[in-house]
Amino acid sequence: MEKTINMMLVDDHALFRSGLKLLLQKRPAYKVIAEAANGIEALRIYETAKPDLLILDISLPGLDGIQVLTEIRQRNEQAKVIVLTMHEDEDYLTKVIQAGASGYVPKAAVDEELYTAIDAVMDGHLYLRPQEISTVFKKMQTSGDHMNPYVVLSPREREVLQFLVRGFSLSETARELHVSIKTVDTHKTRILNKLNLRKKSELVEYAMRYRLT
Repeated sequence: MEKTINMMLVDDHALFRSGLKLLLQKRPAYKVIAEAANGIEALRIYETAKPDLLILDISLPGLDGIQVLTEIRQRNEQAKVIVLTMHEDEDYLTKVIQAGASGYVPKAAVDEELYTAIDAVMDGHLYLRPQEISTVFKKMQTSGDHMNPYVVLSPREREVLQFLVRGFSLSETARELHVSIKTVDTHKTRILNKLNLRKKSELVEYAMRYRLT
């Protein structure tokens, strides 16, 4: 039986929340257990509800979505948060990722893509569309942060790193990615060399710093 994913919705428009709830409930494994209409209410209810996933709007009365996201990530580094917003410009995208979002989906794209984003985030991945990954990459390049994973590591290397820091062995990672153990070991060596790291504890610290865990 598929594991139930308990979700919380935060948006100041009740009609939009209702529509989103109907969309999510088309999947038997998705369950909306809590809702909030503003930032302050969101933080209070989140602490009590403890959802597996928070779907969060940016434009909120009281505390905005960035403030809510930042506070939640400070309280719980493992929190999974998908930002669902009408804003699609580069500044919002960069702020959302820097604040620790697990995924970013424009409201205009709410359909099957949201299911894809949820599945990716619940599997421990960061969800961005290809064009958004390119935007983040360029922003990080121009910021001078040459240790950023979106600058120094390839997409496959980031995937391997995420599995390794979550405790997966080389063979388990190879099985998940459908590649050979030798391929995973090669990626691991490249990651360590690129980051000038030597121990797994250093990899974990790096992944936590850039919110890849």
